[in-house]
Amino acid sequence: MTDIRWATFDCYGTLLDWRHGISTGMELVFPGRGADLLDTFNRHEPEVQAQYPEMRYRDVLTEAFRRTADEAGLVLRADDADVLATGIAYWPPFHDTASELARLRASGWRLALLTNCDRDIIGAAQRRLGTPVDAVITAEDVGSYKPAHPHFERFAQTFDPRPGQWVHVAQGYFHDIIPAHALGIPRVWVNRLEQSDDPSIADAVIPDLSRLTEVVAAVGTAAAARS
Repeated sequence: MTDIRWATFDCYGTLLDWRHGISTGMELVFPGRGADLLDTFNRHEPEVQAQYPEMRYRDVLTEAFRRTADEAGLVLRADDADVLATGIAYWPPFHDTASELARLRASGWRLALLTNCDRDIIGAAQRRLGTPVDAVITAEDVGSYKPAHPHFERFAQTFDPRPGQWVHVAQGYFHDIIPAHALGIPRVWVNRLEQSDDPSIADAVIPDLSRLTEVVAAVGTAAAARS
């Protein structure tokens, strides 16, 4: 056991703008269609991840795009199918990401990413966060995709945080908040999209990262008091 405080994050959708990256990439291939294809892609991606848990994320992106185009009746050329995997290193951070990660780190929390992507992809993406992270666990590392539990289990086994010394922060309700709740991990839901899912399974719900440091500290303190 250690007294090190950890804040773990999902990366895409929480810190980097996943929806912008996906829709813009599809827009390059199918002009005028990127935004309206987004929800279809968002349905296919977790299906591919569940069907092929050991598939590299760049290939998940490509297969989900193929399925999206097929459902929409669009012809996706073979040499265009990897546009999302090619562009992911350029997906932008949200406006509050760099400043709030820096504040959290300055207040004494270590930062880690529990991400549904490959090592090389997250390595390229970290330059956009503006603040160094202390640990990364990828889908490639654990051989599965969230909402499966191995990301969280690997982190717990590796760092053995005390109660109240680990808070998970994520926008993804399905991929992150549900499994963190099931495992009893204190969790902050960043509900950027104003989703109507049950907020009671999160320890705190925030619309963005503007009060991240204060909320993470409060959730950690409450978890420690319960233990």
